Amino acid sequence: MIQVKHLERRYGKFRAVNDVSFNIARGEIVGLLGHNGAGKTSIMKMLTGYLEPTAGIIQVDGLAIGKQTKEIQKKMGYLPENCPVWPEMTVIDYLDYQAALHNIPPTKRTAAIAKAIARTALKDKATAPIQTLSRGYRQRVGVAQAILHEPEIVILDEPTNGLDPTQIRHMRTLIQELAKTATVIVSTHILQEVQAVCERVLILRGGRLVVDAKLAELQKEDALLLTVSQDMKQKLLSLPKVKDVTVLPAPPKRIRYRVVADPDISPAIARAVIDAGHQLYELTGERHDLETLFAQINEEVHHG
Repeated sequence: MIQVKHLERRYGKFRAVNDVSFNIARGEIVGLLGHNGAGKTSIMKMLTGYLEPTAGIIQVDGLAIGKQTKEIQKKMGYLPENCPVWPEMTVIDYLDYQAALHNIPPTKRTAAIAKAIARTALKDKATAPIQTLSRGYRQRVGVAQAILHEPEIVILDEPTNGLDPTQIRHMRTLIQELAKTATVIVSTHILQEVQAVCERVLILRGGRLVVDAKLAELQKEDALLLTVSQDMKQKLLSLPKVKDVTVLPAPPKRIRYRVVADPDISPAIARAVIDAGHQLYELTGERHDLETLFAQINEEVHHG
């Protein structure tokens, strides 16, 4: 659906996006993650045709940004980070204006606006002037304009910005619903948002793409954490399917290990501890969450 090859964007001598390549399949929910200044917004603006790439190729459904930008934009719904809304207009008038810009025929406009208002839970505010709305409601208006024309690709830049916890839950549900009929790209620097809604993550650092992985793969358990009362290292290494054992910091009178082994060996490890007459305090799979991965990436920068 979306192919990005060797994408680059410079502002003078500063390279905001540096040789980034990725593909996104139809129907995926992809999180674009990185600290502020990592290049997320520049990439989104280039994907949507609002910013010219310095170098590289962007193709959407076989169409090329640059040559066929207008056709590509018809397929897209875009929520910029600070969504430009007209404060003096009412929600319904603003959406009617946006529907006209999207070339939605007048006969279909009322139904399209009603559907967008229902999906973003804006019914109670439909006739309110936008300037009277809270930050969270304005954000919903931004999402409503992005999905009015039922686009094939929805690009949301910081969609939960300024939302309260209830609104955040609503936004997550909406993103998952959108993914039933569209490809969704969500840019954020909030790890929990990516973990809550995305199935794949692209992590940017200093304009470069440093991670492109499915969340399920990132969170696979490839080691066990074991805490016991006495030394078990040699005994553990003698077990079949155990590849490596590392000693980790532990509380007094306890020993903690990281055991690289097949997860199905847990019962054999528990049995070995009990047969040796030791106390078993912990035996769990080690999970790689985004927070750990993000910290590792940024430590590499720090030490590099």
